[in-house]
Amino acid sequence: MRSALSRRRLLKGVGALASGGVLLYSREESSGVPTEDNRPRVLALIGDRYHNADYIRVALNRLFRELNLPFDYTINYDQISARLLASYRLFVVLRDGMIWPNGYLEPNDYEYSHMLENNRAWPKEQSVPWITEDQGKAIKGFVAAGGGLYAMHNSSHISLSSQDYREVMGGAYITHPPLRPFKVSVVNKEHPITRDVQDFIVNDEQHFVTYDKDPKYIFLQSENTDGLTGSDDGKDLGTNSIAGWAYDYGQGRVVFTGVGHTLHALWEPEYFKLQKNAVRWLLKMS
Repeated sequence: MRSALSRRRLLKGVGALASGGVLLYSREESSGVPTEDNRPRVLALIGDRYHNADYIRVALNRLFRELNLPFDYTINYDQISARLLASYRLFVVLRDGMIWPNGYLEPNDYEYSHMLENNRAWPKEQSVPWITEDQGKAIKGFVAAGGGLYAMHNSSHISLSSQDYREVMGGAYITHPPLRPFKVSVVNKEHPITRDVQDFIVNDEQHFVTYDKDPKYIFLQSENTDGLTGSDDGKDLGTNSIAGWAYDYGQGRVVFTGVGHTLHALWEPEYFKLQKNAVRWLLKMS
């Protein structure tokens, strides 16, 4: 992969995309410009209120560079479509399902923010889903036709707003406790994604999810070894949760892994190794 672009070439690629209503950030020429080889291209939808696109981009830059893959990023959730996805072989998602039409006071939901909000004549923070029915069908169709979907960390939240996305992604978000250490165990050591991957401890959000598919596709499990549990509306969820799965969907493939709230978590050595294996498997490179 090239280490840099000329300013003229970069502006030309970005300009072509911006004029079409989609702004992508790329290390190589954009999908609107022909590549010089047949390497599979990756599109990553990143960033939301609680997950700054900067740390995600830094983390994934390393991943895609080490795999020698051309890649684009977008924060424009509203531009995801069958037409856009048609230029790619892999769609990576690391963002939740919410947008905030009236804005919000700050990225983090602190109690003092609520006090400020309640004492000012400001619009109340209110989230709504961003994914449309057509977008859910587009993602489902992209995978069924042979594409790969890597749903990372909080992207399971999108399933709460789209049945088609949930159908292809395989599950849905329940909740997560605050950042704290927990263990991630490999429960299927025979899968190509877990090849040479050892159990690890990570300080992260332990996401609790509902899983809709066959249990045989699960390859990771998380456990809070300190005995701390998760809870949802007063219901004790216990200390364990499914943390990763993978399966074929139509002609394509799907992977979900729950770790990823911080750069530290995304670069935990065993987890980073697993991510590389996951991308290779999704692209049928291994």
